[in-house]
Amino acid sequence: MLGSLNFVICLVCSCLFPIYIIIIVKFSFFIMIFLLGVIQVIKDFASGEIKQATCLYDCDVSIQDYLRKSYCKTASLIAASTKGAAIFSGVSMEVKEKMYDYGKNLGLAFQIVDDILDFTESSDHLGKPAATDLKKGNLTLPVLYALEKEPGLRDLIQTEFVNAGDLDRAISLVFESGGIESARCLAREKGRLALDCLVCLPEGTMRSSLEGMVDYVLDRLH
Repeated sequence: MLGSLNFVICLVCSCLFPIYIIIIVKFSFFIMIFLLGVIQVIKDFASGEIKQATCLYDCDVSIQDYLRKSYCKTASLIAASTKGAAIFSGVSMEVKEKMYDYGKNLGLAFQIVDDILDFTESSDHLGKPAATDLKKGNLTLPVLYALEKEPGLRDLIQTEFVNAGDLDRAISLVFESGGIESARCLAREKGRLALDCLVCLPEGTMRSSLEGMVDYVLDRLH
């Protein structure tokens, strides 16, 4: 009787062994993908910080340079998170890439809105002095748009606001040139692109929640 029981146990274990191997291999694959994603996000963040530190008061920074830096500092993490969730969900490659693009555009919209609020919100609301980035020489999107229309802004920035009132004048030029509104338009465009990526998902709570995240980011503009 005992011998028969041992035989049955050995038989069951033998049958289950391949399943165990498959589970271990699959789980290891997910762990590897996760760790590679974390490493890439860390590399991107470090790259973004270096880009920012080496371009202070540089009026020749392009809008594309700004977007690349913003991707590295902010959007990379969100894109990796949304794609990672898609990978663990076992969806198709097309959906994985769409979720990556969703996270990237959501992250860019978030960063652009954050840079706009640095000009439009009060110091009490921000928890720091307004226009802190501009004062430190970090030229964000509203400033880059303003530089396209206000040549005088370049002089104020390149002299690092050495004279009293220079910073206030620079802030005024950002508003007067339409730099804030142009940045708002790009933030909304990135939000729209993020929403477009969600068409690949079925209607339901999950999709509505992801759409709500875009709405939350853009609602901060008002």
